[in-house]
Amino acid sequence: MKSHILIVDDEPGVRSALSGVLRDEGYTVEAVDSGESCLERLTRGTVDLIMLDVWLPGMDGLATLQRLRERQVDAQVVVISGHGNIESAVRAIKLGAFDFVEKPLSLEKTVLVVRNALRQRRLEDENRVLRARVDRTQTMVGESYAMRQLREQVAMAAPTNGRVLIYGENGTGKELVARTIHTMSRRRNNTFVELNCAAIPEELIESELFGHVRGAFTGAVADRRGKFEVADGGTIFLDEIGDMSLKTQAKVLRVLQEQTMEAVGGINRIKVDARVLAATNKDLQAEIRAGNFREDLYFRLNVVPIFVPPLRDRQEDIPLLADHFMAEFAREYGRRLKRFDGAALSAIQRYPWPGNVRELRNVIERLMIMVPGDEVTREDLGFLEHSSLESPKPTSAPAEKLTLLEARDRFERDLILRTLADQQGNMSRTADVLGVERSNLYRKMRAFGIAPSRRVELDDDSA
Repeated sequence: MKSHILIVDDEPGVRSALSGVLRDEGYTVEAVDSGESCLERLTRGTVDLIMLDVWLPGMDGLATLQRLRERQVDAQVVVISGHGNIESAVRAIKLGAFDFVEKPLSLEKTVLVVRNALRQRRLEDENRVLRARVDRTQTMVGESYAMRQLREQVAMAAPTNGRVLIYGENGTGKELVARTIHTMSRRRNNTFVELNCAAIPEELIESELFGHVRGAFTGAVADRRGKFEVADGGTIFLDEIGDMSLKTQAKVLRVLQEQTMEAVGGINRIKVDARVLAATNKDLQAEIRAGNFREDLYFRLNVVPIFVPPLRDRQEDIPLLADHFMAEFAREYGRRLKRFDGAALSAIQRYPWPGNVRELRNVIERLMIMVPGDEVTREDLGFLEHSSLESPKPTSAPAEKLTLLEARDRFERDLILRTLADQQGNMSRTADVLGVERSNLYRKMRAFGIAPSRRVELDDDSA
């Protein structure tokens, strides 16, 4: 598709010469003689590039450019400036113009500037498309009380530089929460760096985190920047932090305390400014008691605790998630959307989803690929455990080895979450149902990383 260029210049000779050269280059070209005509033309359709003269009768080029930005016209603008009028051209650049060319025009230079401007526009368009695609897949889906509370906690934590500890079972979406925090933060235009602490061998994790210098160890044939340095100015996400060795924990703690680090084998201190988000599926307090996790690092990381609920605790979100993933895979595979019949929908809501949202997403992808028609039936779900589909939804996680204290904490946290959901987040009614003082309920919620809803708090205070 040809790029569309609009020339805005009051000199007929300039309009004619530019139009001829740019048409010869394969572009679609229009020309007008004033800023007012430029704005009127853009009400009838978009263009890719505007060649805008600074000196125009009536509304000059700078005023026209200002109007274009106010109207959010996203066409690239190349300013045409007369000899000795560079100051105005610089002002135009500050207003968002891509570049400027001087009169008398060098047609060769003008064509080069036009190519660069249109190339930049194509890159920006591609970036918008990619961002939109990522935004569609990286969305916190759900309208349950637990998800509304989770989104509220993320919104409160994101604009700050506070460290966040995200905890929850495998597959609940802890990475998605971390990415959402980064996207909503003041660091969103800088790098988001992720490291899965459980996936990196112990002998390599320090090099991954802090980098290394050439010759630091066998195979270190060149200097390498670590994740902390790459994330400078942005966010570093340490997933599965509970699997990090005590030795590495000590070095991470030092980075958090001093905001500096040393590469493996290096002697120079490197200053780093990276916001740290961490996640775990373990009970870190139990790991501390077992001697597997440093208590001082825990307190450094646990500035803002955020709990991501398992899918079984937000059953009403399952149809929304299923539709979301179905639409995602329909786009990816170029197929028609499939819908669940009543029995299939009931079945996926009864299933306990031990793998949480990750398992649900994988199941939906399988259904998109393997189900031939446009409707998913109960029979299409036969590959899920038959007993799980037929049995009532469990109210707790699969059996695991827990101390009495750990089991009590988990039970109390789940009970508080369920009661809050039943009472629509109302703290006073929740405290009454649980038979505790409201102040005691607040202390328990803080200990478990459960934040009360701001809107509900206002309702409570006015009650």
